[in-house]
Amino acid sequence: MERTLAIVKPDAVEKRLVGSIIQRIEQAGFRIVGLRLRSLTRAEAEGFYAVHRARPFFGSLASFMSSGPIVVMVLEAEGAIARWRDLMGATDPAKAPAGSIRAEFGTNIERNATHGSDAPETAAFEIGYFFAGADLV
Repeated sequence: MERTLAIVKPDAVEKRLVGSIIQRIEQAGFRIVGLRLRSLTRAEAEGFYAVHRARPFFGSLASFMSSGPIVVMVLEAEGAIARWRDLMGATDPAKAPAGSIRAEFGTNIERNATHGSDAPETAAFEIGYFFAGADLV
């Protein structure tokens, strides 16, 4: 079994899409082994996205991710990382396949409703950023 981090971003929380997104996660066969509703400070958002610090979108991304509550989850399934990324769709909702979460709920490349880890090493860092091992079932 593999684990990945999933985030329902502030835009989707504000639009009250958390239940719809969780329903899709469960229908796709994922097991949710950790779940939290929380708000990030600007510093926490910058720390989480530190890998993008040199990118031109870093400042706006950190501002956006600290603009309202988020839901962070740890998902477990065979091939969880790739399967969650497929369910989300492309980062740019305009390029995401029909029926994907981002195509249906995203607005643009930043306000795209969800986040997911892109590799096992990233997943390990991201899960550890939000959850201690004892917090997972």
